[in-house]
Amino acid sequence: MKNLVSPGLIRAGVLACLPSMALAQATVIEQLSPIVVTGVAPESPLQFSTNPKLPRLPLPASDGTDYLKTIPGFAAIRNGGSNGDPVLRGMFGSRLNILTNGSAMPGACPSRMDAPTSYISPQSFDELTIIKGPQSVRWGPGASAGTIRFERTAPGFTENDATLEASLLGGSAGRHAGNVDFAAGNASYYARLTANQDRAQDYKDGDGERVPSRWKKWNTDVAIGLTPDSDTLLELSAGTGDGYARYAGRGMDGTKFKRENLGLRFKKEMQEGAVRQVEAQLYYNYADHVMDNYELRPFKPSAGMSMPMASNVDRLTWGGRISVDWALRDDLTLTTGTDVMRSRHRKRSGMGMQDYRDQDWIKDAEFDNIGLFTEARWDLNDNSRLIGGARLDWASARDLRPSLGSGMMSKPNPGANERRKETLPSAFIRIEHDLPSLPLSLYAGIGHVQRMPDYWELISPASGPQGSPSAFLGIQPEKTTQLDIGAQYKDDTVSAWASAYLGQIQDYILFDYLPGGMMGRKTQARNVNARIMGGELGADWKVSPSWTLGSSLAYAWGSNRTDSRALPQMPPLDLRLTADYVHGPWSAGGIWRIVAKQTRYARDQGNVVGYDFGPTGGFSTVSLYGGYKINRNLSLTAGVDNLFNKTYGEHLNLAGNSGFGFGAATRFNDPGRTLWLRAALSF
Repeated sequence: MKNLVSPGLIRAGVLACLPSMALAQATVIEQLSPIVVTGVAPESPLQFSTNPKLPRLPLPASDGTDYLKTIPGFAAIRNGGSNGDPVLRGMFGSRLNILTNGSAMPGACPSRMDAPTSYISPQSFDELTIIKGPQSVRWGPGASAGTIRFERTAPGFTENDATLEASLLGGSAGRHAGNVDFAAGNASYYARLTANQDRAQDYKDGDGERVPSRWKKWNTDVAIGLTPDSDTLLELSAGTGDGYARYAGRGMDGTKFKRENLGLRFKKEMQEGAVRQVEAQLYYNYADHVMDNYELRPFKPSAGMSMPMASNVDRLTWGGRISVDWALRDDLTLTTGTDVMRSRHRKRSGMGMQDYRDQDWIKDAEFDNIGLFTEARWDLNDNSRLIGGARLDWASARDLRPSLGSGMMSKPNPGANERRKETLPSAFIRIEHDLPSLPLSLYAGIGHVQRMPDYWELISPASGPQGSPSAFLGIQPEKTTQLDIGAQYKDDTVSAWASAYLGQIQDYILFDYLPGGMMGRKTQARNVNARIMGGELGADWKVSPSWTLGSSLAYAWGSNRTDSRALPQMPPLDLRLTADYVHGPWSAGGIWRIVAKQTRYARDQGNVVGYDFGPTGGFSTVSLYGGYKINRNLSLTAGVDNLFNKTYGEHLNLAGNSGFGFGAATRFNDPGRTLWLRAALSF
């Protein structure tokens, strides 16, 4: 085998693929210098890590979804200018476990106007880690599509010291943002402050048409840590934030996105013995969200909303986690632990002359989850290892709504005060092998996840499966079994990776959009059987000390086996080709994004946020950047997105709202040519 396959032959094969990837789907950007990002490659099978503080193309992100959509396999359901909902491999919602500093903050809006990522400012975090597929059980329940972790790390001071990272951004459509991250301390303690403010006005598409998308956000977080020795950490953290956003694709806008967070974490490492690390944390997360149809837009009577109205929803989530890392032998390590989470949801509203703040809160749902997990790694030999884990969750949900519907259409809730309880097992096993004669690693893994339906699947739908009195009583837990395979290659000049998956989903939770309801449509949730498959490719070639060429491709496919039609809300093939130049203090580069048309769709089917209403055509865009590092502390980066001012709209896109003059089932377009300039300071 050594004589038949050489590193040179593999390198030639990888490079031959680069120009041929011109028909496809999603990439990103990885660090090439202190000021430029050009593509995120996996650091281990199915796990991606990057520093979200680093600038990247396109325009620096406004929230978590904005950042995630630049990573291979991710897409976003767009609402307007900000607060989209992330989609990984065509999978949406609670199939993605989204954590900030190890805690969950699921949001409160019944239509996910405040998705969990809308409360995340990426540049306030130090690490972003993504695990694709059901290939870990350590980070909470569900996660059939993947796990997303935004983390802040301890500064690690060894003497009296302080650090500061700050940036200013200005761009088209009134975009301007500022970020500050300051930490000070010594070997025994530290304090840290992160803060940001970000805003933009309505943008214009490639035809010069204004798209309602104005938004503003601010966040402030503080942390105080004690480090009595290099192996011990005790940290108390607190944060708050707020903002507003108006949406081209919704009948109401978000006028309040208030968050409050408290956290306490402990970490202790041991250098000897069977127990090597103990981690524990407690958290409290609160989301207070207001939406209305008059503050950020001219009020216009529309289907189901004949007068001005506002709705206030909030969600309180608290929980904790304990995990222990074991070194049972030199070749066998184990992590065991437990996590708990409890969440309650309330709402109140006002119409016409009523002020929602004068109304009583009504609690409509409660959720609980207790999980036990264990995950192990066994090094079979110097080149092979076996990774596996198992998890058991006890989940419950309680429906506290006295009635279903509203106004004259309301009726008694047959599930009032009913509590559903489910016992949900999950497990995975994966083998990894490094070829001794080549810088090539292979892996194959299979995982199974059973997921409790979430708030948006149990409470939000107008009705449940046929024959069931409500979605809460009728929707069954989702069961995903998925095979993941892949390879990674890396030498001095070329790095490449490929991953593929094939999954079977029993009782996939699908939304049908039917005529009627407040917005002219009402939703029915039901279970179907589905099959999914797809994959991602990526490669980087360092053609010279200064130049690097890269590409990545992602494809997602889904089939509704029950209805014999396509699974809805699947992103099309999407490719990004990148080029980066770094020489001394100068850097430059660009991304050419090529998106295929999407003809596989399921009309009037989707999820709680959006649905398919027709095919979409393909498009391509070019984005460029240039940077200069003035000195070791200060750098400037400028860019232009959609250089040729193309008019296009993403397939995962809400239909434009009639209140803004959009016709029925009309997509609103993405931004036209966008200019931006960013200054970053670090010391």
